[in-house]
Amino acid sequence: MSRDSADSYIYRVGSSPNTRVAISQKNRVFSRPYTVNQPSDKQVGVLSTFDYNESRTIDPVRGVGFGDKIQELVPNVTEPMTITLNRTLLYTAGIAQEVGYRGGVDGLVRSLRQHRWPFDLRSELVFSELVTNKDAASILVKTLASDDPNFALITYFEACWLNSISSSFPSDSAIVLEDASATCTDVTDGSSFYGVSSDNYGAMLDSGNNPIIKPGAGSRLYG
Repeated sequence: MSRDSADSYIYRVGSSPNTRVAISQKNRVFSRPYTVNQPSDKQVGVLSTFDYNESRTIDPVRGVGFGDKIQELVPNVTEPMTITLNRTLLYTAGIAQEVGYRGGVDGLVRSLRQHRWPFDLRSELVFSELVTNKDAASILVKTLASDDPNFALITYFEACWLNSISSSFPSDSAIVLEDASATCTDVTDGSSFYGVSSDNYGAMLDSGNNPIIKPGAGSRLYG
């Protein structure tokens, strides 16, 4: 069956436990797979792992004559966020097709050098019914998951480019897995905008820990 079909047994969704601990079964990753019709968000197939990470260096500022003392730590620029997708290879759906490229049985794309456009990913960490109903008062920003009555923590990875794809055909295992990593341009909550207020992404973003706005927050060295 086609991955565009809701009847495909591969993409059927089962139940998961109700806990307050976040579990991997509740994290859904969406993309827009290649289709001859209007593209729409669908889960990225049978993912075995989904990882994302980013980093930045923190440079110490020291002064001559002040001894072995750090005057201030200055964050450097943040490295682009990297995403890793490990999934089971399907005959009719490879990772390139799942993120929108016309590859595999859908077209001639076989290499990264043939990827001409970036793609977006959406991660939904869907809350359990327990948390949605019992802990709703402690959730400041309430966003419903798509096609689900529960709240979800939604993260958009925007304008991603695949930087590696690999697949292994081992002789001692029948299952073929494929690994892909991508670098994304930006990371947002998907509903906020860039602007000049504290509620927007930008220079005035209220990211918390501001002792000027909220005395007692953050570090006393900045208060």
